[in-house]
Amino acid sequence: MPTEEIDALLPGLLARRVLLGRFAAAGAVAGTFLLTPTAWAAASRQRETTRQGARPPPPLVMLDPGHGGKDPGAIGFSGTYEKHVALATARALKQQLEQGGHYRVELTRSRDVFIPLDDRVGRARQRGAALFVSMHADALPDHSVRGASVYTLANAASDAQTAALARRENSADRYLGSGFHDTPPDVARILASLVRQETRTDSARIAHSLVGSLDRDLPMLPNPSRHAGFQVLKAADIPSVLVEMGFMSNPADEAALRKPEHRKRVAAAMKRAVDGWFVATGRTMTADGKPG
Repeated sequence: MPTEEIDALLPGLLARRVLLGRFAAAGAVAGTFLLTPTAWAAASRQRETTRQGARPPPPLVMLDPGHGGKDPGAIGFSGTYEKHVALATARALKQQLEQGGHYRVELTRSRDVFIPLDDRVGRARQRGAALFVSMHADALPDHSVRGASVYTLANAASDAQTAALARRENSADRYLGSGFHDTPPDVARILASLVRQETRTDSARIAHSLVGSLDRDLPMLPNPSRHAGFQVLKAADIPSVLVEMGFMSNPADEAALRKPEHRKRVAAAMKRAVDGWFVATGRTMTADGKPG
């Protein structure tokens, strides 16, 4: 691909608003390569709304309660299912995030059903999510291990414990979505590299924010910011993070996560982190916490 053509694409590609679908005229062509048809239609409607002088909709936060249906996830000492803890806490977080009117919030599952990992990621991409948060409470062979931790995507795991967690959560591997299928290969490689680089940077930011916020109220694993090749975090164009709220294999963590007041405390800590991330990254939120 000629150097001058690449240079012509870069300004639009590097602008976050282009990557999220809020395109300036100069970046519109580049943006078409980054969005699925559904997301492109949503972006077009948003641009039309903006041209008419109305405020665009708040950003969408997609919450992903782990497991569900035939997949119970980890099972605690007293019989608590991870799938139930994840859904209950996600519902509490959804309620808290929606209270201020700053976000739209959806769940990948709102009831006890099984949803494949690829479908969870696909739903977030199709809906044009600005942030994807997967919520879990897994198990480890060492029952003494307790505390929350936060995970981002990486090709190699940060440690053996995280590698084992990722193996239990994963299925097939995929990085790119259908938005690249009709793109010339050389352009697709450039776009994919730029999108993944920015997405991973923003994923690291939300992970850092979550660790700092959770640490104020909850026990934490040593070195709680970790990474591995979690399939559910592999949306190339959406900042994504996986939160282990504790471990069903630890009696103290399980007992805490069974209590609604504790789950609300977890949700409140996660909400603080989401608020801080939206402000820090400049995504349609002003410094006073109002939609931009």
